[in-house]
Amino acid sequence: MSPSIPKYLVFFDGECGFCDHTVQWLLARDAKEVLYFTPLQGDLAQEVLVQFDLPPDLDSIVYVRTEDDGPKVFIYSAAIGEILKELPFPWSWLRVGWIVPTVVRDWCYKQFAARRLAWFGTTGVDACRLPDERQAQRLLM
Repeated sequence: MSPSIPKYLVFFDGECGFCDHTVQWLLARDAKEVLYFTPLQGDLAQEVLVQFDLPPDLDSIVYVRTEDDGPKVFIYSAAIGEILKELPFPWSWLRVGWIVPTVVRDWCYKQFAARRLAWFGTTGVDACRLPDERQAQRLLM
């Protein structure tokens, strides 16, 4: 793993309207400012994600957390749960939903992911909120 990769890196679908809103929501609530974001369609994603044994048809947010013993990769509902750990109360408490078995959570995640573009559309240049200067530093390409 490249030393220039942030410790907490979220890969998201840069073409998905819902995903864009989710990144904006996380930027606004990440009080510690530890989460960094990059689109799955970007060069950084291609460079980093090739290192991991991910499903070829993956339709998921991907969260990479670098720890002392190396990077840990989370996909589907596990990625969301791990990201929520980094948020302050009350948002971190949303993880209470993780008492639901992984197979059920992931099934729900995949059902939503398959419909998200139809429900929320794609991002448009005119529709994206511009981050402030501090937030912009956490958006990587």
